Order: sequence, then structure tokens, then C-alpha cells
Amino acid sequence: MSRIVRKEKLAENIHLIEVEAPLISGAARPGQFVVLRLNESGERIPLTIADKHPEKGTIEIIFQEAGATTKLLAGFKAGDEIKNLLGPLGTPAHVEKVGTVLVIGGGVGIAECFPAIVAYKAAGNRVITIIGARCKELLITESKLRAASDEFHIITDDGTCGRKGFVTDILKELIEDEKQIDLVYAVGPVPMMEAVSKLTYPHGLKTMVSLNPLMLDATGMCGVCRVTVGGKTLFACVDGPEFNAHLVDFAELKLRLSTFKDKEKEALDHVCRLSK
Repeated sequence: MSRIVRKEKLAENIHLIEVEAPLISGAARPGQFVVLRLNESGERIPLTIADKHPEKGTIEIIFQEAGATTKLLAGFKAGDEIKNLLGPLGTPAHVEKVGTVLVIGGGVGIAECFPAIVAYKAAGNRVITIIGARCKELLITESKLRAASDEFHIITDDGTCGRKGFVTDILKELIEDEKQIDLVYAVGPVPMMEAVSKLTYPHGLKTMVSLNPLMLDATGMCGVCRVTVGGKTLFACVDGPEFNAHLVDFAELKLRLSTFKDKEKEALDHVCRLSK
């Protein structure tokens, strides 16, 4: 059992929980994730480690209410316990000194940016950060990311914070201005990551993305999280979740993500009815 020591609502349907997990906290590296199960009959879901505090033996998880389990998790409070917490899982991000790293976060994917920024900075890189969301209310961890970055940009679909537009608008300008960029790291909605990849490809800018395919056992045995990268079938849980964006078959990824939409909606509707 893992106890929640802190719970915070960051935005509409987006929450942060700090959980006691001393072994995970001590071993976790940027890009890795955990799999949790709320109760004996619950499903297993993967969630990214947004931050860690080895001195306290805790990790931070930021999640959005997107399905039945995250809806239930949103109802947990400080002091409640999670049945199972497995991690750290996945291959850590390959971090080295390359020069200037451009970190791009979109939507709830912004939560994954902080560990990456800290790691790339620690390796001696200059870090430029771009975050984007539909509106000001959905921007999360802004001050934390701004403080950790050398250069910081905000953009929203409706212009309620920062500029109006999409993260790719700023990326395009930086490229056109011949801004020094040695690596692009993007995490967020699949269409956003695909758009970033298409924009950087003609310029030969190495681009890494953190993928979020369907996942079950998270140990490389079931094959549910398979993705096609460079024409090869790989598993996001053990080979990823980070991959070279220019080699990812995004069309297949989007198709697989839509496989169980009807079932996911039924489960979410069921939870919502029970909570009334």
C-alpha cells in the first residue's frame, strides 16, 4: 500500500498527488513512469513521475481525469492509500550534453517537462521551454518550469495566457530565426507531437517524443503497448516511452489509441453514475 501525503487540484480535472514510495523515489530517472492499481479489483494504469523527493521518500504524479480509474483517483485525498504502485518503469531518457535543448509540453504532458528540464540542465545544456494548452486555466506548473528554464515561452489556443496559437508556431519561428537548437524533446497530445515531428524533420533536428499508447502489464510481456518505430515493432513500456519522433508511425499510434474508446466511455459513465 502507498499512502498519499498530499493532494492538489492544479486545473479543471487535473490533479497532483504526492505518494510515499521511497524505493521508487530513490531510483527514478527522467522519462520513467509508474503503474498503479487503486484497489483489489482495479485496472492497472500507467502514470508519469512528474517529480521526486528522495529525501522524503515520495514521488509526485500529475494526472487528468480521462477514464474510470483516473476519475476514481481524483476522489482520493491525503491519507488515502493506493493498493499497488509499481516502478520506476520504462527506459530512462538518454540525457547528455548536446548544447541547446528545446523542451515542448502540451496539455497535461506539461507535467513531464520538469524532470527533463532538470536533467538536461544538470548535464550542462541550455534549455528553452515552450508550453501550451487550450486556455490559461489548463496551464500547469508554469512557475516551476519557468524557474528551471533558460528561456521560456507560453502559448494558448485562445490567447488567454501568453500568445494565441500553438506550440508549433513558436517552434517554427525559432527555426526560421536560426535559433541554436541541438535537440527537441516533446511530450503531450499525439497530434501535437506529430506536428512537432513534421516541422523538425526537414531541418534535420533530432526530436524525441514520449509516447502514451495503450498499456497493460508494463513489463514487455503482453504486447498491448506496441508501436512501430523505424519499421520495427517496439514496446513503449520497456523500449520507451521515449522514441525518435521521425521514426514513429503516428497514424498507427492514433488508430490503436482509439481501439477501446467506446468501452472506456462506458466505464467512465458507470463510475460517474455511482458517484452521484
